[in-house]
Amino acid sequence: MLADEGVCCIDEFDKMDLHDQVAIHEAMEQQTISITKAGIQATLNARASILAAANPIYGRYDRSKTLKANVALSAPILSRFDLFFVILDECDELADYNVAKHILDVHRCEETAIDVAFTKQELQLYVRFARTFNPTITEESKKVLVECYRNLRQGDTLGRSRSAYRITVRQLESMIRLSEALARLHLDSSVKPNYVREAFRLLKKSIIHVETEDVTFEEEAAEFSAMPQVSDDDDINSATRNELHLGEYNGKNDVGIDDVVSKAEKVDPPKKKRKKKKKKTNITFEQYQSISNALAMHLRFIEDRSNTSEEEVPAYISRSDAVKWYLEQCEAEIGDSLEELERMKKLTDLVVQRLIEKDRVLVYIGDYPDSVPVDDRLIAVHPNFVIQ
Repeated sequence: MLADEGVCCIDEFDKMDLHDQVAIHEAMEQQTISITKAGIQATLNARASILAAANPIYGRYDRSKTLKANVALSAPILSRFDLFFVILDECDELADYNVAKHILDVHRCEETAIDVAFTKQELQLYVRFARTFNPTITEESKKVLVECYRNLRQGDTLGRSRSAYRITVRQLESMIRLSEALARLHLDSSVKPNYVREAFRLLKKSIIHVETEDVTFEEEAAEFSAMPQVSDDDDINSATRNELHLGEYNGKNDVGIDDVVSKAEKVDPPKKKRKKKKKKTNITFEQYQSISNALAMHLRFIEDRSNTSEEEVPAYISRSDAVKWYLEQCEAEIGDSLEELERMKKLTDLVVQRLIEKDRVLVYIGDYPDSVPVDDRLIAVHPNFVIQ
């Protein structure tokens, strides 16, 4: 209740008493708290967003198990949260060095320990202004919402997703809340379809797929096949059938089979049509993570070097240059084999494409028209991405 119209932060959420967990159901769903004392019942507002943190049961998250098996929380509690994020404590030399250095800088009260782009007052003003917007859902966005919810339900019914909870109408309400929040974030008065798709991506990502399954890339391979030939029972062509009919009088004589065939010979021969067939390429999760982390570290290094260098150094590189740089790092593994070089180039390009389009780890710098090839577009690491 103290966090009404704000954010309520709860630590050690998994160690909450069972009685308190039952009592928080109403607060999370109805945004109210009912209190009965001395025969008087009161309903108080608790319109707060809940940010909770919990620890795994055995101290370390087990990737081979789902979220339900790792955290001691009931299914009703889990279903009331919109998003989940699993933070894994993995040993990495560079990450551990940066964390230790940051903690020491903060304890020494150095002003350079934290370099922020916006002050606290500026962010507070932005949040207050964004909350004044009450976005409405357009008709096109409603159709996208229905389609996304249907996809979530189908995946849950078929058992293809080992999700943290069953997909119910609460997840549809979660998508609506997330879509409206994204509209407020962009200071938009209407919920656009791209906001709904981003909310669907966030929700689907947070339905916990932490297991290290193989990563699959789908490529579209074009195939050509001739159109089916017209049988002798048909009249060769629909246009010919409409113009000439056997046994009819055409002003001179009756129409015969020779007239129909001669007319059909003038029709263009059947053209070949293109069919798109998806070709799948699989790599292990460890190999995918290795390539993505290497590219992210290299792009971050180029951007940091541009900010700290006194000379004018480009802060971003093109997509093709990033792929070329990674191939140079794998020169010892590739050797003199042209086939291996072509395979690694294709694989790296697929990883970069997935990082941009699906995982949103990399982003394009600026808006490019369709005429600009994707290999020539400048890329950078998303500011919110943390290298694992």
